[in-house]
Amino acid sequence: MDLLKKLEECENRYKVVQEMVLDPNLVKDQKKYKDTMRENGYLSELSELYAQYKKVLQGIKDAKEMITAEDDVEMKEMAREELKSLEEEQPKLEEEIKLKLVPPDPLDEKNIILEIRSAAGGDEATLFVRDLWEMYCHLADRKGWKYEVMEQQETEVGGFNKIVTSISGKFVYGTLRWESGVHRVQRVPATESQGRLQTSTATVAVLPEAEETEIEIKPGDVRIDVMRAGGPGGQCVNTTDSAVRLTHIPTGIVVIQQDEKSQIKNKEKAFRVLRARLFDLEESKKQAERAAARSSMVGSGARSEKIRTYNYPQDRVTDHRINYSQHNLPAFMMGEMDGMLDALNVYAKEEQLKADITTLGND
Repeated sequence: MDLLKKLEECENRYKVVQEMVLDPNLVKDQKKYKDTMRENGYLSELSELYAQYKKVLQGIKDAKEMITAEDDVEMKEMAREELKSLEEEQPKLEEEIKLKLVPPDPLDEKNIILEIRSAAGGDEATLFVRDLWEMYCHLADRKGWKYEVMEQQETEVGGFNKIVTSISGKFVYGTLRWESGVHRVQRVPATESQGRLQTSTATVAVLPEAEETEIEIKPGDVRIDVMRAGGPGGQCVNTTDSAVRLTHIPTGIVVIQQDEKSQIKNKEKAFRVLRARLFDLEESKKQAERAAARSSMVGSGARSEKIRTYNYPQDRVTDHRINYSQHNLPAFMMGEMDGMLDALNVYAKEEQLKADITTLGND
């Protein structure tokens, strides 16, 4: 890739976008306004890197010329030191630029619906669901995000068969988008008297939350049933028909909400979850189309894919997609996940950059 050529193209686009930002009519179209401001911010960062990169390249050129032309020994030595420093800085800056050249996904700014369900492992799996949920809540607290439980199915041992949570804040989906998949825990359960190691699993789904304007749900496409809250894990069992079940007829997606005592609130939450699932369905189709032309970035993103192991005896958490391990598991479970999450995002960008370069080369 010719970095200078690519950066120059971005610089030219930045000038065009700056003109668009100054247009007073831009605010009349809110979607276009948001998209333009997002692009402007992204190109502004690239423009700064471009200026920095040109300065380094010019500095290298000047230092080499001084070494060749200068007679003064001290000046030559100063030029050599400057050249060494700049040549060390150049590859680091180029790597930063390459990653930045992957444009941000507009979805990264979205809030999410986080669904965690128990899989294999019985009671221990439900306790692991609670541990994962608390881990993400700790992360949210650290980042200043807000979260709200949408639905929960608690078990007698204090775990969850399923828990659904909305998380809102800055760059939530961009941070957690690679968490979807099967999470595996290896530990000795508290209920295990023989001290035997058990392996249990839970599934995590991270769904970008859709705006009402992004997903149109036709009234005739949804069957709405009301019923009494109850069944396994019903948290607000009462004598009124407060629980709501939505069935999206075209896709067969079913959403049940029963945590609130108000039927209206349950219906509102159910539609939020339904919109997120329909939006995710549409995005999955788009990703499948893109994947047909090139391999996936960080795994397939399939719900069935084992992505991470939490090994308590070895005090280690390992992400199998990027072969990245982190020790101090208790701290990780308290939401100190930044190293893992950053590594996943960098890897994804690197893979996308490779794919983009391959695509360009084939054009």
